[in-house]
Amino acid sequence: MKRCPWPESGGDIMIKYHDEEWGTPVHDDRQHFEFLVLEAFQAGLSWLTVLRKRLAFEKAFAGFDPIAVAAYDDAMIETLVADPGIIRNRMKITAAVNNARRFLEVQREFGTFDQYLWGFTGGRPVVGGWTSLGQLPAKTDLSDHVSADLKRRGFKFVGSTIIYAHLQAVGIVNDHLIDCFRFNELNTGA
Repeated sequence: MKRCPWPESGGDIMIKYHDEEWGTPVHDDRQHFEFLVLEAFQAGLSWLTVLRKRLAFEKAFAGFDPIAVAAYDDAMIETLVADPGIIRNRMKITAAVNNARRFLEVQREFGTFDQYLWGFTGGRPVVGGWTSLGQLPAKTDLSDHVSADLKRRGFKFVGSTIIYAHLQAVGIVNDHLIDCFRFNELNTGA
């Protein structure tokens, strides 16, 4: 079975993530919020570091329930800053709480965050069609546009590169290489 080469160096956890999650279209707001939180914490670090701490993040951020996280106060932020299970970056923790509040505002405006985000592509995935990792962009016009809109709405840690990673993770962009088994699975709906 041929897959994209990037997960190989991360062992089983990265291979499982690649084979079962990355690029699979997400239509669940809790999952969207989870990836927004995780992608922001990944900034400046490796995705492997974040995946290894994913369960701790899930616990720390109330199962990635944006309603619960939006209610976090300064005391809870201090608790999270002291939590050795997660990445203890105060700015990123504060951003996650802020983003939960902004996430709820988007839900109120659009019905779901999913409808908002998929609206940027008319509800259809963007297919990269790449043959090598060197072709994959770090950001695109789409991620620039989404990032700018999220920033306008008050979201933090949503630069274009972070947002591009989010779009890839939730399947709005299919950047599996064309010879990867997941590329065809996702393009044919398998």
